[in-house]
Amino acid sequence: MQNYFEFYGIPESFLPDEKLIKQKYYELSRQFHPDFHANATTEKQSETLALSTLNTNAYRTLSHPDARMKYMLEQHGLLEEGKNNELPADFLMEMMEINEQLMELEFDFDEAAFKKVSREATGLAATLDADILPTLQQYPMLEGFTRDEALQQVKTYYLKKKYLLRIQESLSKFASRS
Repeated sequence: MQNYFEFYGIPESFLPDEKLIKQKYYELSRQFHPDFHANATTEKQSETLALSTLNTNAYRTLSHPDARMKYMLEQHGLLEEGKNNELPADFLMEMMEINEQLMELEFDFDEAAFKKVSREATGLAATLDADILPTLQQYPMLEGFTRDEALQQVKTYYLKKKYLLRIQESLSKFASRS
């Protein structure tokens, strides 16, 4: 399968030029539109359809920050099912405290406690985003070992963010009940 960044002819980046992605998508959509190849051979029509599908998948992935991050980590072999996707112990301890607070809310809902946990989760997410931003910005200029280190940092960020999203979903359920 062709790399989406290569397909669009743009450098691999966690923060690519989103206008350029959209421009490439529309340019290739016109180029590979099946209607323009209606009189072509069956083989050419199949090839065009495959390229059109690749274009759609590339756009869907590269235009969404979380999907793009997951894609890049998978491309570098860092996100594989059943592989080492462990989170740091200090983060897990923090999450254990929040999860305990969520369990308490489940048994005995308290508006003030709910707001406190919500603020904690929102604060953690904001801190995570702020901490990873310099790495995301510098990534295209990095090479070799430094780039590998950056990818590991992004992987940890991605896994933490995914975990926090589950907590925020739980908080949303509480918010909809009250």
